Amino acid sequence: MTDLHGILDILMFLALIVGLMLGYPVAFTLAGVALAFGLIGLGLGLFQPSYFAALPQRVFGTMNNATLTAVPLFVLMGVILERSKIAEDLLSTMGDLFGSLRGGLLYSTTLVGALLAASTGVVGATVVTMGLLALPAMLKRGYDPRLATGSIAAAGTLGQIIPPSIVLILLGDVIGNANQRAQLQTGGAAGTEAVSVGDLFAGALVPGLVLVGLFLVYQALVAWLRPNAAPAGEGAYPGLARVVQALVAPLVLILAVLGSILAGIATPTEGAAVGAAGAALLAGWRLERDAGRARGGLARLILLGGAALVALVVIRLTVNTPALTGQPGGLSMLVTAVCLVLAAGGFAGVIGGLLALHRTRGLMPSLRSAMDITAMVFVILIGAALFTLVFRGLGGDEWVASMLEAVPGGLTGALLFTFAVMFFLGFFLDFIEICFVVVPLVAVPLIVMGADPVWLGVMMALVLQTSFLTPPFGFALFYLRGVAPPEVSTLQIYRGVVPFIALQLVAVGIVWVVPQLATWLPGLLYQ
Repeated sequence: MTDLHGILDILMFLALIVGLMLGYPVAFTLAGVALAFGLIGLGLGLFQPSYFAALPQRVFGTMNNATLTAVPLFVLMGVILERSKIAEDLLSTMGDLFGSLRGGLLYSTTLVGALLAASTGVVGATVVTMGLLALPAMLKRGYDPRLATGSIAAAGTLGQIIPPSIVLILLGDVIGNANQRAQLQTGGAAGTEAVSVGDLFAGALVPGLVLVGLFLVYQALVAWLRPNAAPAGEGAYPGLARVVQALVAPLVLILAVLGSILAGIATPTEGAAVGAAGAALLAGWRLERDAGRARGGLARLILLGGAALVALVVIRLTVNTPALTGQPGGLSMLVTAVCLVLAAGGFAGVIGGLLALHRTRGLMPSLRSAMDITAMVFVILIGAALFTLVFRGLGGDEWVASMLEAVPGGLTGALLFTFAVMFFLGFFLDFIEICFVVVPLVAVPLIVMGADPVWLGVMMALVLQTSFLTPPFGFALFYLRGVAPPEVSTLQIYRGVVPFIALQLVAVGIVWVVPQLATWLPGLLYQ
């Protein structure tokens, strides 16, 4: 019977991969395969129907998960920033700033990718924007198409590892639940500290910067060794005012979102709300300024709203918590009143920003795009919930745990095997399927075996990032292929990303050898 359980589990994964490669929708493939194998298990007497009965409660719990509420807010923030053309400002300014250097457009692409990753965390928007703006400029200056396309695709995927990231939000929820289950199995001996999305945000920040550094070093070496592949350009050096104007907006947003989360004064969901509000303010001001209405009433309302929100954040950082929670005393009443006034002003500014976006017919497309992406994520999550229920009902948990324990080398061997499997699956599956289906199954036994949950989550995020770059199904490659000019072949794009895939694996190795890169900052901030 145990052997038959294992055979059914293996066949489930194979059927899932085949269905996805045939082009069937992900969510319905997950649910359909689960239902089919659940019925097969019922017929063979290997599956209890009570697992099916648990699905509504699982879905209800998912929809009530406060952490996952950050997903639509971060998506909306990224879509609004894309339509406000802040990325275009960054790219053009950085391009002029580094354009006179050999390989300067490569450096500007990587740095802008890192800034956009820390501002939005949306990979598709970043790759498309840089593909439309940076790629033609590189080709015009004589850059090697492989180096240019590889740099753009790799910079676009930085949104997977640099917080705030949708991957880190989903992984944080999954790893947190796995850590709780590991504690129950070991009586509290494994993963003694609770794991949150904020922990993964803090843990992924330094490895993300290490990856950016690797990209820049590689591009500098190529520009030095192969001058014809990344020639220097000629252009006017941008003035200080233009540099400040292009950088201030994303940096303020990064500080507002990441600063509030890492400082512990806001949850990821609250930070995402700050980000969405800030994106509305920035977009509204940019659109009003470009339309020549910088001195108009709506623009002034947006500026006042932004100032009110900044003041509110400053008060929250500098005034002690009891004063803000309404404890008796004159100071608490005064601070509470001021905060309410500032909150009202900030709300009015956000409404002004949304009105400015609506005036340019950008509000409804932004909301529609955010809704489509959010619906896709949550429908896949529901399909994955049914898949994991059936897999566990067929004894998959025990089978995975025994398989990892049987791998030679103990915890080290089990980790290497897990990361290798995830890297391989990244050739065929998207990070969402891997995150929802594979990670819940392997995370619990790995934590029980002694893996640090925060380090494990960051390592998985680094490995999952390769799923956006690895041919033939890397989503960043599809995005770039869709906007690249016809003279750039698909083979050139595929060959261009190979060195950056190798650099990502180098980053994985660095974090493996020096785990403190992922655990130091969370420990400093939260412990």
